This record gives sequence, structure tokens and C-alpha cells, in this order.
Amino acid sequence: MMATDMVSIPITLEQLITAVQQLQPDERAQVARALLLVDLRSDLTALIQELYAQPPVDDITDDNIMAEIKAVRQQAHQT
Repeated sequence: MMATDMVSIPITLEQLITAVQQLQPDERAQVARALLLVDLRSDLTALIQELYAQPPVDDITDDNIMAEIKAVRQQAHQT
């Protein structure tokens, strides 16, 4: 197994774009997928934060849930 050392090289955006343009089509596709995943993750994180920030639509108690379960079971037995 080969050891990999991390190297940090500062480059400009233009240099990065030029480097990506020199990649083979399948390698460019990998870069595109990686960028999409970053955007999707940030969009999903924002959506989750927005949902948690909203107050609950209504308060449902365990009793409400049990009553609904009993009603559905009763309907299932009647058909």
C-alpha cells in the first residue's frame, strides 16, 4: 500500500479552472460530481436548519397517536 502525504499549494481560481480543463472528460466529470455534492450538502444543511427553526405545526400527543392507530386497526378489521 502506498503512503500519501498531503501537500498544500495555493492557486488562483483561474489556475484551478485551467487545471480542470486539462483533465480527461471522466476526470472532469468526477470534479463536477464533487462540486455538486458540496452544493447539495450545503443546500440540505440550510433546509434542515430552516425546518428546525420553524415551530411545530401542531402538538400531537401519544394519546392522539394511539387513538389514530386504534381507529385504523378497527377499520382494517371491518373490511
